[in-house]
Amino acid sequence: MGKNAGEENRGVVEQELVLEDKDTRIIGKHVYANIYDPDPSRISDEEFLRNLVVEAAKKANMHLVEVKSWSFGGKKGGVSVIALVTESHIAIHTWIEYSYATVDVYTCGDHSDPWKATEYIIENLKPKKYSIGYANRTQEL
Repeated sequence: MGKNAGEENRGVVEQELVLEDKDTRIIGKHVYANIYDPDPSRISDEEFLRNLVVEAAKKANMHLVEVKSWSFGGKKGGVSVIALVTESHIAIHTWIEYSYATVDVYTCGDHSDPWKATEYIIENLKPKKYSIGYANRTQEL
């Protein structure tokens, strides 16, 4: 590349990543849930879901970068909320006509807890039934 880290090149900032510890590993924790028969007023309320994701990120010790949301249709439709956090992401997708929602919380690193975020979201959606899955996405380098 021939440029110093951070030097601009045609409007693009190049940055060099230096790993100091050769025994480094990428820690990935992925919790996901299927939510059945949640409170219909909650899964159709875009603002409620946005706030829910923000609070879940705080409870899980995640650092919020940005939240985006979209509402699709009326009675037949749903809401999608996606939060970008420095640790990865939180997503909620709802299907109002099926009384169903999915939750996806993925974190990198040891300091954040995707279980806390997922449990907080489930508790506040008030489902009659739910299932939770977990994938360990840790990789040794």
